[in-house]
Formats: sequence, C-alpha cells, structure tokens
Amino acid sequence: MRKQKCIICGKPLNDGIMIYGRGICKKCEERIINAERETDFYEYYIYCIKKRIAHYMIRGVDYRCQNYPL
Repeated sequence: MRKQKCIICGKPLNDGIMIYGRGICKKCEERIINAERETDFYEYYIYCIKKRIAHYMIRGVDYRCQNYPL
C-alpha cells in the first residue's frame, strides 16, 4: 500500500486531516487556517484543494458514513 502524501506540500502524511480520501498535513492545515485571504499563499492553497479534491465532490461520489444520517 502506498503512503499518502499531503496534497499541498507533497510530503508524507503522518497527521492532519482527510477530505474525500485526500490528506492535508498538520503543518499545511495550520498555514491554511492562518493565511490571509488576499495573499498568493491563500490562492495557492485553494488551487491545490480544487485541483485534488473538488473533482471528487463534483462527480457525485457518495462517501456518507452509514451511521451518519443527513
């Protein structure tokens, strides 16, 4: 099994968050949270998320937990 990598920095994912099976490491997560909206860094983070996560959401893949009613 291949080790997951952060979708932002590309480093091995040891901790952080998972969104639709894709990971963001703790360090990048903190950078996203603290980024100012009008900066290039913020735009880069949004670009990475859109490129690597948004297409899963758009395709309509149902990833709901069986025990979690909507």
